[in-house]
Amino acid sequence: MNKKYLSYDKALSKLQAYCAYQERCHKEVRRKLLDLGIYGEDLDQIIAQLIEDNFLNELRYAVAFAGGKFRIKQWGRRKIEQALKQNQISPYCIRKALASELPEEAYEATLAQVLEKKNRLLKAKNRYERQRKLAQYGQDRGYESALVWQLVRAMEL
Repeated sequence: MNKKYLSYDKALSKLQAYCAYQERCHKEVRRKLLDLGIYGEDLDQIIAQLIEDNFLNELRYAVAFAGGKFRIKQWGRRKIEQALKQNQISPYCIRKALASELPEEAYEATLAQVLEKKNRLLKAKNRYERQRKLAQYGQDRGYESALVWQLVRAMEL
């Protein structure tokens, strides 16, 4: 493939627009720069400039990601944490994001809502099979096993 070389300034302005559109992690920005044909020292300088100009902020990304996945997709802590780890987010930022975006009361209420909705759709032969399927579903959504089982057992099945 013939890729045209982008100048430092053009690549920087492209990446500023890319980061301004939505929060990005360092991994996404690095991949975008490599796709644009920017390597080596220029790549590192552009990332440093984006961080300096506050276009790129790992904590802000982690908070936005965790909040969005929890509110929109109703993911649990374990699934959000795993996704953030895959994006190479630091453990500190992951802890801060989970603490700020997933308050305990809302977290349990969301899990209860998810389980109730799934319970209405389930077809099971008996109560134990229904409980097992509900617990498996809650765990697949990234919720902690102990919390899932606590709520499943408390449900009227």
